[in-house]
Amino acid sequence: MLGKFFRFCLVLILFLAVAIVVLRLLYPLPDASARIESLAEPASADTALGAAILPLAAEHPGTSGILPLGSGLDAFAARVGLAQAAERTIDAQYYIWQDDLTGIRLLSELKAAAERGVRVRLLVDDNGTPALDQEMVALDAMPTAEVRYFNPFVLRSPRVLNYGFDFFRLNRRMHNKSFTVDGVATILGGRNIGDIYFETGAGHLYFDLDTLAVGPAAADVGADFDRYWNSPSTYPADLIITPEPGGDGLLAARDAEVSASPQGIAYGEAVLESSLVKGLQGGTAPLEWVGAKLFSDDPAKAQGLVDPGNLMIEKLMAEIGRPERSVDLISAYFIPGPIGTADMAAFAATGAKVRTLTNALEATDVVAVHSGYIGYREALIDAGIEVYELRAEGSERKSVNDLGIKELSKAALHAKSLSIDGERAFIGSFNFDPRSARLNCEMGLLIDSPVIAGGMARWLDDNLPRVAWRVTRGAEGGLLWSTEDADGKPVTATTEPNTTMPLRILIRVIGWLPVEWLL
Repeated sequence: MLGKFFRFCLVLILFLAVAIVVLRLLYPLPDASARIESLAEPASADTALGAAILPLAAEHPGTSGILPLGSGLDAFAARVGLAQAAERTIDAQYYIWQDDLTGIRLLSELKAAAERGVRVRLLVDDNGTPALDQEMVALDAMPTAEVRYFNPFVLRSPRVLNYGFDFFRLNRRMHNKSFTVDGVATILGGRNIGDIYFETGAGHLYFDLDTLAVGPAAADVGADFDRYWNSPSTYPADLIITPEPGGDGLLAARDAEVSASPQGIAYGEAVLESSLVKGLQGGTAPLEWVGAKLFSDDPAKAQGLVDPGNLMIEKLMAEIGRPERSVDLISAYFIPGPIGTADMAAFAATGAKVRTLTNALEATDVVAVHSGYIGYREALIDAGIEVYELRAEGSERKSVNDLGIKELSKAALHAKSLSIDGERAFIGSFNFDPRSARLNCEMGLLIDSPVIAGGMARWLDDNLPRVAWRVTRGAEGGLLWSTEDADGKPVTATTEPNTTMPLRILIRVIGWLPVEWLL
């Protein structure tokens, strides 16, 4: 009997190996050798933005103008306003670009910019744009626009089959997010492009954080964009996607539809009312001129060709050094791992006040990550670290249906930021988890600003008691979740709040599997 089983396993392995080889031969990556390299254009006083910002930058040598964007509406208006103000170039780089109101509107603004002669370069990770193939290839066909895909899926449908024969390449993604106009102003941070990031649409929304930067930081982001744009992992859209009849008019039709919707009208009015871009052009935007250093992974990370010591997270932590007074870490998907847990425990042991904020199980939209996080939660608590988990808005409950999640919460954390000693703040795309550290390409700004770093700490001081559960040891030694209700009265729980037993069992089972390196 065992002999038959082993023979069956051997035949199955051989069959799968042959299938993988055949599929790789049938669906190879296209030849991109004819791809033309291009570079970011430097900021110029010949553009309205340049004429307004360059003199200010000259008055603040060695610093960049920084403005955090906490509101999703402001973040959307800023991108649309900058796209409309663009005169020479737009360089945009995103992990996800959704097929919804804000995604269609922003893609249409890129198209409008290209129509008036602006050079548009759009780099998207192919994992996050599956519904917009025809709109993307139509934009790419315009004379002054080009779209490239990072680590593309060669077999367009069903895309999931690509993982079966090219898993180790496709498991590495470009998670960067930046939007740079005329080489003068850039927006980077945690937000992808989509309604969920800009606080509109049905369903749950994200709490997120971006920063607008002008001056040297914008130039640094432009140079970093070039590294990715010209990297071996990027492919022109026309090598990946086959245009369909009528595809060139699809974006305009979709934009007319979403712009005429009640939400589209409201967001259109918000863009018109936004004073941010007008302030940039008039030199009156409330910028703080401070030191800002860009940290970004080498795009060769997507090929597994970066030495561990040269990863972005290693360079960032070396720059931060050992905090003296406080560390406030906000991460939507937080798995500190043994080294991160030990580092934060060491910070706390030397007297620094260390706080972490991530999603509670009731709020997260990636349950598998929570299973990795809970493996370190008790060690963090026992090390004297204040552990907080964001609550979901309302009283929605999550449940398991065929091992899938339904009834997602109305609010979830998506920001990725760090405040050190109330003096410096990191804002970027980096989740403090193994995937961001070792697999995905990431970026972010380390900003020397007591105003921003201190503001983050004060926001946590003022809001954590009512928006998050604090997780501590209870009297019996188990975990205790504590928060306040709308009236300020204490609320406690002794299991993951507002979740069902099947879901709690599921995260424990996932935690037993050897998958942390993937999370």
